[in-house]
Amino acid sequence: MFATTHAGLAQTKLKWAHVYETSEPFHTASVWAAQEIGKRTNGRYQIDVYPASQLGKEADINQGLSLGSVDIIISGSSFAAKSFPPIGVTYYPYTFRDADHLLAYTKSDIFRELAKGYEDKSGHHIIAVTYYGVRQTSTNKPIKTCADLKGLKMRVPDVPAYLAMPRACGANTAPIAFAEVYLALQNGTVEAQENPLTTIEAKKFYEVQKHIVLTGHIVDHLNTVVAGALWKKLSDEDKKIFTDVAQEAAAKATEEIKQNEAKLVAFFKEKGLTVTEVDKNEFRDIVLKNVSFETFGYRKADWERIQAVK
Repeated sequence: MFATTHAGLAQTKLKWAHVYETSEPFHTASVWAAQEIGKRTNGRYQIDVYPASQLGKEADINQGLSLGSVDIIISGSSFAAKSFPPIGVTYYPYTFRDADHLLAYTKSDIFRELAKGYEDKSGHHIIAVTYYGVRQTSTNKPIKTCADLKGLKMRVPDVPAYLAMPRACGANTAPIAFAEVYLALQNGTVEAQENPLTTIEAKKFYEVQKHIVLTGHIVDHLNTVVAGALWKKLSDEDKKIFTDVAQEAAAKATEEIKQNEAKLVAFFKEKGLTVTEVDKNEFRDIVLKNVSFETFGYRKADWERIQAVK
């Protein structure tokens, strides 16, 4: 869609969508990026950011890249895996040691290969990766071991990799939409959920949960993805601007998430929640024993290469 600027130049209007709250770094960094792209292209692009599922749930905005309803999104590789399953291996539990291991992966050959595989299948282009946080578990009952999850009603995104740990431990999983999780926890539709501490704080899940269990099962991340139709139209110069700005924005959000995450255990304790450390090796061993890579369309060789990234 085109409009005329005051300078008489053609201006392209674009939509940037995500499902996160306006208070979260993913949104503030997106707004900064949208404005910065405008500046660096001398106003040739006007990018409006639509937060908090305004343009649809996460599955919707991923589909929107192909339908033309959105131009740029921030979304996890678990959704990219619906087009190209191997890229979802990064969501297999206990793949990354920590945030630094994840960020090292994004600079590796294996990342470039998986991102290209996704682009070849979907047509869309990943230009940046943002650290999302380590996924932990919140519940209304004490959890100390994997076996304690057996029979627990737990909200988990309807994505194979997210389901791996809870199901390996025997939880009864429910694929409730992200925007509806608070109410589901509040009314008892589910007893537990899993997300990074920063998300548990931002979405106020701590108000309707009693325990934070540091399962640390997935070191999570988000991709900044440009719709293939837009990417093909961009000049090489504009492609570089979009990529550089998105990566700078991702670095800003990543640093903020790392800082926030470090403070939140004390915050939850102050709110009266019990925070429990668990033996992550016990959880990891059970998952690796009971869940096969092939079930999800992942390639074990990719996982092993990621493990070796330093």
